[in-house]
Amino acid sequence: MLEIQNLNASYGQAQVLFNVSLLVPRGNMLLIRGLNGAGKSSLLKAIMGLMPQSTGNVLWQGQALHSLKPHERSLKGLGYVPEDRRLFSALTVRQNLEIATPKQPKHRPHGQPGLQLQEVLELFPSLSSMLERPAAQMSGGEQQMLAIGRTLMTQADVLILDEPCEGIAPILVLAIARALAALKAQGYTFLIAEQNQTLTGMADKVLTLSGGVIQD
Repeated sequence: MLEIQNLNASYGQAQVLFNVSLLVPRGNMLLIRGLNGAGKSSLLKAIMGLMPQSTGNVLWQGQALHSLKPHERSLKGLGYVPEDRRLFSALTVRQNLEIATPKQPKHRPHGQPGLQLQEVLELFPSLSSMLERPAAQMSGGEQQMLAIGRTLMTQADVLILDEPCEGIAPILVLAIARALAALKAQGYTFLIAEQNQTLTGMADKVLTLSGGVIQD
């Protein structure tokens, strides 16, 4: 399970998270809902170690991660897709996917193998016809599918997604939702921040973040 204990974070003198605690059981999907500026992106960044001014505990499968650097958290199985996706725009779809493959094969908890290229393409069939296309020439929804696929190629077991369906064509939102549902059925764990309610029906639990505080 992914557990966050009393997480606080700041930008300079401005505190943006206040004693945030939450629990995501393995195989569950937890949605963090909130308006722009509520602290959702800051929460995900803090979990990934991308907020230098943060305190509290981050645990995955009982192991404390708070002292680890972002890439070390990724090696532990946390996969993060930021709102801006951070793709290599000059590289092709294939190159974006293959560059994320670990040099040493990894297994998910309980021994399941991580996903390979063909399995990612089965989740996102429309990427199959774009393998030689530069990421810069893709639509926003196509780039989002690529970003999620690239994260899966790292052999992540937890997907931490920031607004995965925001500003995307409805048909591609459905494709992403179907892929997430398939991954959930395979035992993947999700922590997702979103302003709308696109994925609410899939979630095991929904929490609201307002002013950096989890609302009961």
